[in-house]
Amino acid sequence: MEDEEIKKLLGKKYRELLNSLMESSHSEEIEEIVYNVTDRDFQEKVINKSHKKPVVVDFWAPWCGPCRILSPAIERAVRKFDGQVYLAKMNVDENPVTASQFGIMSIPTVIMFRGGRPVDHFIGAVPEPFIIEWIKRNL
Repeated sequence: MEDEEIKKLLGKKYRELLNSLMESSHSEEIEEIVYNVTDRDFQEKVINKSHKKPVVVDFWAPWCGPCRILSPAIERAVRKFDGQVYLAKMNVDENPVTASQFGIMSIPTVIMFRGGRPVDHFIGAVPEPFIIEWIKRNL
């Protein structure tokens, strides 16, 4: 009899804990600063978001060596701005429509969007200090 009571009590406590966690996760939505974007959600995650704050889009591909060099540097640089800017990462192999619309001919290409429009860009693997200054200049 004691085992059954313990199981019921543990089950009840477990459900209470899960409910509490679910409520807190909904009330404290954490906005991602760095995220992936696709042809399908580009309008929502880049164009629309850029009306609130700038969105930097990193156009890259997995086979691209300079892209792999740039990726950690641009992520660190964006995070240094404490949420003042987003970083959307777009794999051009999987999302050729958007890359084509913006005339992406070389990768990595990085474009900053503000107010729904591209405002500046750079091409190639550049050092982190360059990225930080580029972002400052375009905020």
